[in-house]
Amino acid sequence: MKLISWNVNGLRAVVKKGFIDIFNEIDADVFCLQETKLQEGQIDLELEGYHQYWNYAVKKGYSGTAVFSKKEALSVAYGIGIEEHDQEGRVITCEYDDFYLVTCYTPNSQAELKRIEYRMQWEVDFLAYLKTLEESKPVILCGDLNVAHENIDLKNWKTNRKNPGFSDAEREAFTNFLGHGFTDTFRYFYPELEGAYSWWSYRFNARANNAGWRIDYFCTSESLNDKLKDAKILKDVHGSDHCPVELTITI
Repeated sequence: MKLISWNVNGLRAVVKKGFIDIFNEIDADVFCLQETKLQEGQIDLELEGYHQYWNYAVKKGYSGTAVFSKKEALSVAYGIGIEEHDQEGRVITCEYDDFYLVTCYTPNSQAELKRIEYRMQWEVDFLAYLKTLEESKPVILCGDLNVAHENIDLKNWKTNRKNPGFSDAEREAFTNFLGHGFTDTFRYFYPELEGAYSWWSYRFNARANNAGWRIDYFCTSESLNDKLKDAKILKDVHGSDHCPVELTITI
């Protein structure tokens, strides 16, 4: 089973840059998007053979997630059941026979960490949500989690220690998340691989210089470790400031 996650940073813009061709070429069983930046009725995607699930932010042109799945989900939930967190279209949960798939666009703590308190509350509540799901079935989580976990996960780590996405609080929260029984699948296969990034600033020619961050993930319940086959970062796929990430799993 092949799963894809991609922060498209505006789906309508990426459609104009060849999204359909990319989508068809990858031919994933499940294809998850973050930061779709649109409302219901603003796009009509013809994706033959796929069921479509969308979560829109209340605020127009902001955030938003989507899941395209060859197999119809048994059930679909939008958000995590907490009103404070469910206004921005950040989470979709699809239930399948043997697992839950959750796609997530984690809130950015913003410049000067002005949203860090909210972000930390999100981390607590979202982990509790995932652990509740796990009581029934294993979880496959994917998305833009807006954190580079370790120094190896971004190019210029020394100058970013207090910046959003690499603050001590955010990194510790991710360590705590993994400590609650989840696997960072890319590091599971490639624990010491350097220069593996999924997001690059549009400024300073960052992508050409590979001055990036790894902030897009597939994380799975540890009970699925023996079913993991490979994890990839599709760095050659363009159209967004992020590239897709991929998980292959036998489930």
